[in-house]
Amino acid sequence: MLVGLVVLWPGGAPAHERTGVGFDRQTQQATVTKVESVSCASVNASGGTPTGDTSTAEGSSAQQQAGGTCKRATIRVDTGSDKGRTFTEIVQPDQSRQLEQGEKVVVAYEPSAPKDLQYSVTDVNRRIPMTVLALIFAVAVVVVGRLRGVMALVALAISFMVLNFFVLPAILQGSNPLVVAVVGSSAIMLIALYLCHGLSARTSVAVLGTLISLLLIGVLGSLFIDWAALTGNTDDNTGLIHGLYPSIDMSGLLLAGIIIGSLGVLDDVTVTQTSAVWELHEANPAMGWRGLYRAGIRIGRDHIASVVNTLVLAYAGAALPLLLLFSIAQSSVGSVANSELVAEEIVRTLVGSIGLVASVPVTTALAALVVSADRPGPTEASGAAPEPVAAASAGAAPPATAQARGGRGRRRKR
Repeated sequence: MLVGLVVLWPGGAPAHERTGVGFDRQTQQATVTKVESVSCASVNASGGTPTGDTSTAEGSSAQQQAGGTCKRATIRVDTGSDKGRTFTEIVQPDQSRQLEQGEKVVVAYEPSAPKDLQYSVTDVNRRIPMTVLALIFAVAVVVVGRLRGVMALVALAISFMVLNFFVLPAILQGSNPLVVAVVGSSAIMLIALYLCHGLSARTSVAVLGTLISLLLIGVLGSLFIDWAALTGNTDDNTGLIHGLYPSIDMSGLLLAGIIIGSLGVLDDVTVTQTSAVWELHEANPAMGWRGLYRAGIRIGRDHIASVVNTLVLAYAGAALPLLLLFSIAQSSVGSVANSELVAEEIVRTLVGSIGLVASVPVTTALAALVVSADRPGPTEASGAAPEPVAAASAGAAPPATAQARGGRGRRRKR
């Protein structure tokens, strides 16, 4: 992992000339200073009915707006070289985003456009509610998790730093997305697990189980992405990336996303299984590795059922608008699943789920082998009576600590 970080370290994202498309635009912060109602016809907001056909969505919308009431918003630019400059924007009645006086917004700037058309509202400024929500999340994690919660927040911050300063710039520099994802995921996993759970045999078993599962996900993902001929270039954002950086392997980027997306759930499964086996050993130190494995795998089956369902529903929820469009079009299940947009999500979900399922027996077996490797002390192995037993035969009460650990022998430091 360290060698990969050194070799692939990008040193920052490569510069490019802005296209003014999508996210690749210059933006500034602004404030809506005034909103007044005006007739749509007086400002020609709706224009003529497209092609004269009111049966189309465009034609029907234009006809409805022709006699409607629009809003004329005055917006003041608050940042950049044009700070204090104002411009107006017409908001049509059927637009989903209706501007209000005093509202903070984000505006796009296009220097090559005519002066009165250089600025346009693109989004709402959501910094305050997002910051408040993040603070509530952080407080909840610290209050419930205490020191572990603090360490989890630190690990989360480091994970974002690895993504922002290594994974994304390295891919933009033209490095193999799969290799970058493996190295970056390994760094995130090692930092997060050892920081949150400590440097111990228990954590190391979870690390090994996660690495093996990630390897399986990488192999299966690569195989089925090639077999299903998935390009990874399915929407405006990926098209823009491909246009700006043609050297990026988009299918490799898709595979990298599958690996990184599966990492978070894998950590949860492997840590839980390892902890379960360790606690089973604490409850019954005489249980061998086979007994530990059988008991641990019973716990893992319940975990599999809930985690796989969670993963599938998470992807389905993210793709809900797309699925709704297919439902409106009354497309068959086969045609929907065959489209590349949905096929990508199916491959992502199933490959990640296979990795999750495989992580349970792999991690459980590793944990059972490691924790059962403790052996009795030399006194017990030779058949001599342990000190607590001898003391008890003499009529003395055995020490509480010895009594509590009787029969365990030497224990590994956990």
